[in-house]
Amino acid sequence: MKFLLGLMWLMHWLPLPVLGRIGTGMGSLLFMVLRKRREIALTNLRMCMPELSEAQRVVLARQHFQSYSRSVWERAILWWAPKARLRRLIHVEPGVPLAQIEGRPTILLCPHFVCLDVAGMAVMLELNVCSMYVPQKNVVFDEVLRKGRARFRPVKLFSRKEGVKPIIRAMRENLPYFMLPDMDFGDKDAAFVPFFGIPAATLTAPGRLAAATGAQVIPVVATFLPNYTGWKVRFYPAWEDYPGDDIVESARRMNAFIEERVREAPAEYFWTHKRFKTRPPGEPSPYEKK
Repeated sequence: MKFLLGLMWLMHWLPLPVLGRIGTGMGSLLFMVLRKRREIALTNLRMCMPELSEAQRVVLARQHFQSYSRSVWERAILWWAPKARLRRLIHVEPGVPLAQIEGRPTILLCPHFVCLDVAGMAVMLELNVCSMYVPQKNVVFDEVLRKGRARFRPVKLFSRKEGVKPIIRAMRENLPYFMLPDMDFGDKDAAFVPFFGIPAATLTAPGRLAAATGAQVIPVVATFLPNYTGWKVRFYPAWEDYPGDDIVESARRMNAFIEERVREAPAEYFWTHKRFKTRPPGEPSPYEKK
């Protein structure tokens, strides 16, 4: 791992088009080698995009591996490049809404697109945040990841074991909460609501946190710019009348929003995650071998 991180440090000096193309090429190789992850991606795509042919889904899955690999190698720039270079490469639309964020508790809701670290960097170039963090198994990589994400500003990181109380306290201290809401963490504090028409165990935490703190929810999505020219980070308008009186409906609304964004950049969503692993009672996992 130290060798790999040292190589990444050296590669952050490369022009982005060169580094990005290296990542894309590595992704093509990983698509062939990582059979289990490839099958997870294809299973997700069969469920979510039945309108595509199998050949089209294979092409999309390969593009996803290329995008994911590219995003990993491009993190070298996020972790070690100077601030001026980052500002040149990260294009924020319409701009980080600083005045709006500073005015009230805020949840920055960031779905799992491969460039989510770019979204986090765009925010942390401008203000302090708090977030939830899952420690990495490799201690060296965990340290580099933490330092890379917090090298310009301190970031308050909480584990899932701590629950929501420290997050609520931080939000009441005017720290926006950078939240990654769309992974399958089991059926605890979750509801089965549609995602691409498939019941998916979906965290109700965004709605519950917004209700408990009076927070506004501002979605933010990061994607690649064309031709390896950088990244686009888009901040969407704060959701109106959210979460409302029905927490399950607020989760449904969130999934519908994420689905719309996925259809805009389908290769860049995190398809190798077992999004439908947790099933309603009596329903088998789609990832089990038949």
